[in-house]
Formats: sequence, C-alpha cells, structure tokens
Amino acid sequence: MKKVVLASLLAVAGAVPTALMAQAAAAPAACGAEVQMSQDEYASYNNANTQTTPAAKVAAFEAYLKAYPASCVKAEVLNQILFADSQLGDEAATLSAADRLLAIDPSNLRALTFEVYYRRADADKLTDVAAKTAALDKVAVFAQQGLSATKPAATSDADWATLKKATAPTFESAIADDDLTKKDNASAIAALKAEIDGDPDDTLKASPVLQDVYVLAQTYYTSTPPDFLNCAWYATRAATFAPDAYKPNIQPLATFCYKKYHGGADGYDAMQAAVKTMLDPTPAFLASVKPAPKPADIVANLVATTPDLATLALGDKETALQYGKKEDADKVFDSVKGKSVEFPDVTVVSATADQLVLIVSDDAVQSKTPDFTFNMKEPLKVIPAPGAKVTVDGTYASYTASPLMITMSDGVVVPKKVAPAHHAPARHTTH
Repeated sequence: MKKVVLASLLAVAGAVPTALMAQAAAAPAACGAEVQMSQDEYASYNNANTQTTPAAKVAAFEAYLKAYPASCVKAEVLNQILFADSQLGDEAATLSAADRLLAIDPSNLRALTFEVYYRRADADKLTDVAAKTAALDKVAVFAQQGLSATKPAATSDADWATLKKATAPTFESAIADDDLTKKDNASAIAALKAEIDGDPDDTLKASPVLQDVYVLAQTYYTSTPPDFLNCAWYATRAATFAPDAYKPNIQPLATFCYKKYHGGADGYDAMQAAVKTMLDPTPAFLASVKPAPKPADIVANLVATTPDLATLALGDKETALQYGKKEDADKVFDSVKGKSVEFPDVTVVSATADQLVLIVSDDAVQSKTPDFTFNMKEPLKVIPAPGAKVTVDGTYASYTASPLMITMSDGVVVPKKVAPAHHAPARHTTH
C-alpha cells in the first residue's frame, strides 16, 4: 500500500491555518464576551503568539499552558503548537500535541490527519502480521473519526468543506490500507473508490490519490475471484496519468488484466482512450468489452461443430470431459463408450496385478498427471514398475471430470513385438 507523501500532508496542514490560525490569533475573544484574561495571562499568550520561529512558538505556548492549564483558549493554543511541531518535523511532539488537542476537540481534522499519517507510517514498518494489523486498526479508528467529524460552530461551511475535501483522501486511504491487511478487498475497494471519486482532479496528475487509483486496480486483481475488467480500467487510468518514469511499472498490470478478461489485446486502445475522459467506467463501456469464451462455451461449440465426436483427438476429448457442461461431456464420452482402443508406449504411475494407472495424453504428459485407469481383464503376471513404458489395450467404461480420470475395462498389456532373428547368409569357401 502506498504511503502519504509528507509534503502533501504539510500542504494540507498549511491550508488549515487560514481558518483555524486566524481564530487562534484572536484567541482572547474566543473566551466569550463575559470572560477576560488577566494582564499577566494575556502578556504570556501574546508573547507566544508573536514568536517568529516554530521552535520559539512551541516553547512559549507550552510555557503558557503550563502556567494556565485551564485556559479557555487551550484548544487554539494546541492548534498552534501542533502546526509548529509539524513544521519542525518532530513526530513525537506532533503526536503529543494531536493527542492533547483531540482530548478536548475530537473533530479537529488537522490533529486527526497527523495521527493517521504518522501512525500509519509507523504501522507499515512492522513485520509482525498481528502487530501490524492491530496498529492499522487503531489508525483506521482515527481515520473514521476524521470522516465522521462534525463541523465546529465557529467554522464556516465553506472552510469546513475545504478541510473535509483536503483530508478525506488521507482518511480513506488509511482505511483501505487496514482493510487490505485483513484481506477485506470489498471494504478496501469501497474506501478507495470513495477517495478517488471525491477528488477526481488529483487522479490526473502525480499525487497520492493517483497512486491509490493503481492500488484500486491491484485490489480488484487480488479479489476472490479476481475482477480483471475493473483491474484493467483503473490500472490503465493510473498508467495514463502517471509520470513517464512510473508508467513501465504500472502498464503491465493493465494489459495483463485486459488480456485475462478479454482473451487478447484487441480493443484495448478503446479503453486507453476512454480513461482519459472518464474516471470510472460506465456500464455501457464495460459491456462493450466482451469476455473471453469460458472453457465450457468452447466445449459446447466443439460439440456442436464436430459431426463425429469419436474422431476428436484424445486431448480434445479430455478437455471436453473435464471442462464441458455435463450434457456436452456425456455426448463426447458416449461416442467412445464400449469401444476398444490401444495406446502405445504410455507411462505407468502405479500398478497392481488388477489395475494400471497411466499417463496417456500429451497434456497429461506435460502436467505429469495420470489420466487413465485400466482395470485388467486378467491379473498381470508381471507388474510393471512406476515410470515404465507399456502398450495397453482396453475398452472405454466411465469417466470422472474433476479430477479427470478415464476408466477402461478389459485392460490388456500388449507384449512388445520381438523382431525375428536375423541370420547372416552362410559363407562358402572354395578349395
């Protein structure tokens, strides 16, 4: 799963001060008209608020909170500390400030964003599966808290909408990460779709959201069963708008999934064109990409177009028995049932006096999988060893489709023909 880029996170946090930092600057008024700061408290607050470096601001505001722990502007002060700590890149201090801020302001999106970012990054470093899952579960709680946060009374509708839009991708992506760790692909797909559909512009350029378009494609691919068509769509979309350096890493999944679904690359150019103007595929477009024929459909066509099924090659017969619908498979087997056949030089897998298990067809040879069982007409006097080559004769009796096994009756091992001895003509000598 991809990581949120810190620079992007700080850019989000940097957008927050327009609303929240302005409130902090006017913090005394936030205490209400009937509440007044003492001269000493105001001086301490003002000293902290006018510091020009993040480190100095953090130190001064921490001193203020130590002196005035019950301050009515505590939330605004913690907002400023959080922002300054994030500018310093101090993870421990940032999380401490976020924890303290959420204790009094559970809907603070800036604090929740940093909780999710840092804790997710730490969780992704873990190698123990149980520990990683537990850590990401906690991250997902913060992320869901962010998605469910309600607007503070002092924040305008417009500012709140901006904050929600800016932070939602971080929250949705973290929830998807947690779902994928638990192999809950359906929930991960829902979270990733919400993320990219909520910020379509960021799917047109290098961004964490575009990266999650590719993650969405991977999630469709690793689903059970795989959704190859949606995998192809979102991987193609990601490859189209990714920087050139990353296209070679993304495109193979796109073409693989397309071919897996469609059976070939024909028509793929239509998908490549469509993703440029559509974030999500329409039902009409998905319907326009025809799936490759299923094995059962191929068998049905084979049965329908073969006048004499008994003339099918052995490999085709086995394909029909293994993958065809029962009615088609039965038609193929009925065409040979009761008929005798001889198979030369086939491989013995196991043998008893009464039965031989053999590898016969070319496909069985390639997969090293037995496909015939011969029940012997008479007990064998000499039992062949596994791996031996024999020529056998028998009568088609029955079959099972999965795993494929054709059973023959009246089995006979045909003796190897012995070539007649060749004697050189006698040589006559003359005296």
